[in-house]
Amino acid sequence: MRDVARSAEVSVATVSAMINRSSPVSPELRMRIEDAIQRIGYKRNAIARSLKMGTTRTIGLMVADITNPFFTDVVSVIQDVLHRAGYAVMLCCNDEDVGMQDEQIELLIDRMVDGLIIAPAGDDAHLKRILAAARLPTVLIDRLCEGMDTDAVVLDNRRAVHDATAYLLGLGHRRIGYISGSLETSTGRDRLSGYRSALEAAGLSYDDGLVRIGNFREKDAYKVAMQLLSNTGRPTAIFSANNLMVIGVMKAIRDLGLSCPGDVSVASFDDFPWADVFEPHLTTIAQPVEAIGEQAAQLLLNRLEGLSPEAPQKLVLQGRLTIRGSCRPVSFPAPDAAA
Repeated sequence: MRDVARSAEVSVATVSAMINRSSPVSPELRMRIEDAIQRIGYKRNAIARSLKMGTTRTIGLMVADITNPFFTDVVSVIQDVLHRAGYAVMLCCNDEDVGMQDEQIELLIDRMVDGLIIAPAGDDAHLKRILAAARLPTVLIDRLCEGMDTDAVVLDNRRAVHDATAYLLGLGHRRIGYISGSLETSTGRDRLSGYRSALEAAGLSYDDGLVRIGNFREKDAYKVAMQLLSNTGRPTAIFSANNLMVIGVMKAIRDLGLSCPGDVSVASFDDFPWADVFEPHLTTIAQPVEAIGEQAAQLLLNRLEGLSPEAPQKLVLQGRLTIRGSCRPVSFPAPDAAA
């Protein structure tokens, strides 16, 4: 920095003010400093700067599954908002694994990130202890973590699945199979709760034999869908609790020689770009991805800048049921129905 100042014929303080944006620098001096930086090849030492300033201008972002289009879209929005605010993003994926999650959170903390945005793998006591000790501003997205009192942006999962199940019931379906995500996550539990509440509202009993755990994974969903559809008295409709699992469901329908919606109607949580070009076009619950990403990033920025109220904020957004061609009314009695 001294070499740059000497070459530009300005003080070291002026060079520091321009590089760190700590005070205004005139256009003429800025141009002289930039020319000197180019000639000398000066590069700021980010580690040294972070130690001196007490901030790295970096945010740790952890998602549950980077192959899931929902998370990749949310990551893109969060990164855009944080980039405009002058922050870089360090991205990790816990792959729905609590052990990996804890290791990566500790890694992000070791890298001195200024804050965290996390889609947690589960209600992990160790994660809570790590974050409590680190005292970093943290925002949870998509999922909540029991006992963790922090800012969060989530969907009203229970209502969304209740509405989708009610739609299937309105088409005359009474045996509705349900492929659930992991019940170790708040999303898995809340979505199953929505399915159960819709059955209850319709005066139907919950049948554990129609529910399978697909762990938010395509392969797991394929296995359990094969079981559901191979049983006597198979369901006339299936609801998949996320977008990856619905792919497994559709593969199972194909491999068993069945058709959708001819033999089985299918609806799914999460919309994705190819849902309306999938054959048949899929009925889905669309999440407000852009709003989730923008509001999560803004909550964290407000917390970092001291603009947030002391109490954590929990923002609950609403999904939208998008009806397409993968569901149709029941035109025949359900296999086990007496009426």
